[in-house]
Amino acid sequence: MTEQELLSQPAESYMDAAQLAFFHALLMAQRTELQERISGEFDALRQHEPSSDPSDIGTAEEQRQWQLRLLEREKKLLDKIDETLERMARGEYGWCKETGEPIGLRRLLLRPTASLSIEAKERQERRERHLRDS
Repeated sequence: MTEQELLSQPAESYMDAAQLAFFHALLMAQRTELQERISGEFDALRQHEPSSDPSDIGTAEEQRQWQLRLLEREKKLLDKIDETLERMARGEYGWCKETGEPIGLRRLLLRPTASLSIEAKERQERRERHLRDS
């Protein structure tokens, strides 16, 4: 199924077997790509050759810190994909954790790991801003 076919389906088809299969394949493809990137970053970190030049050491350390931050972000995304696949296995995928309402196909196409509807996410962000500003 293509994105266009997915979006043209009637509302009563929301999260039927075909739609779940579409998102499962999408999440698995993203997971595989992410694992490959993480593996490549680890390989790059392992191949680091020490230098005796102080400026090279500083540059290498800055690069290493950047790679570690990237790995941390990608690991968090990998965990989020795994959590999403678990929600899918429990039959909870596509439904807002806060309200139980449909998250929506367009939102899930943009962010397949979304667990909140747009409205619930906006409420969450407002609460977080309010707590930060207090």
